Amino acid sequence: MKKIILAIGILSLINVAVLHFLSHQNLAQYTVSVILVLYAIIYERIPRKIHAAAGGICLIPVAVAVFLAVYGNSFNVDYTEDVVIVLGAGLHQGEPGVHLTARLDTAIAYLNQNTDAIVIVCGGLGARQSITEAESMKLYLTARNVPPERVIMEKRSTSTYENLVFAREILDRRFPNGFRAVLVTNDFHVYRAASIAKRAGINVTPLGAPTPWFTLAANYLRETAAVTRMWIF
Repeated sequence: MKKIILAIGILSLINVAVLHFLSHQNLAQYTVSVILVLYAIIYERIPRKIHAAAGGICLIPVAVAVFLAVYGNSFNVDYTEDVVIVLGAGLHQGEPGVHLTARLDTAIAYLNQNTDAIVIVCGGLGARQSITEAESMKLYLTARNVPPERVIMEKRSTSTYENLVFAREILDRRFPNGFRAVLVTNDFHVYRAASIAKRAGINVTPLGAPTPWFTLAANYLRETAAVTRMWIF
């Protein structure tokens, strides 16, 4: 067991280094990785009861992560919805990053099957960026043959909640008699995003985009903490 814990900790630290190189900071994963390595180093000095307690505690975030993965990959779209809402994510030098690219590709696949639907891309101006997330997202979509008239931009938001509140304001004007919406975000984020959509007053059908494999640990760890906070507070 000691070797397994040590191996997991070291591999996680390597993953943190790779993500840092790609400009994805993750203090939570780094902290957990260091704890695992230190735990393995002093493994023999730790009483058996502590090992048992630690194992039980670790099962909780694992269970939450499994729930998020299952929820985020359960799709119920019927391709008759009116609009696709794509939540914003970070840009890299003005271009969609890996997570946002996955969301946009998922939206494109949906739009190709439902040619009557429009898409609203959400996201304002991020730090050290010269273009809003929404503008970058529209450029990505139109470069891949999505007609510009099918793309609406929401360029003010700085959070998921604002993404959805401001999108609702635009869509309420566009669809005064109501609308059916598909919500696109990465699979790890689907559960919390759908919950936030309810708070924002939008009924959505979630559609999860795949998460790049090398970011799975970081994203599910961070999202597990975020969902736990949401449940508690």
